[in-house]
Amino acid sequence: MYVCVCKAITDSQVQSRVEAGEDSVRTLSRCTGLGTECGKCVSFAHQRIKHHKDAQLEPAKQVA
Repeated sequence: MYVCVCKAITDSQVQSRVEAGEDSVRTLSRCTGLGTECGKCVSFAHQRIKHHKDAQLEPAKQVA
């Protein structure tokens, strides 16, 4: 599914970048152009980044 129609960026591309270590909308924007036109995709990007960070923290919470 396209999340950034302006730059033709899909949700899987965003997810791949986040999993590869992009940890902010600014860095996603630099490498993909996401959010540089209308900005409607920025909230999706924030959501993906937060979800990824939360998933990384979850195993640490279970160990503690």
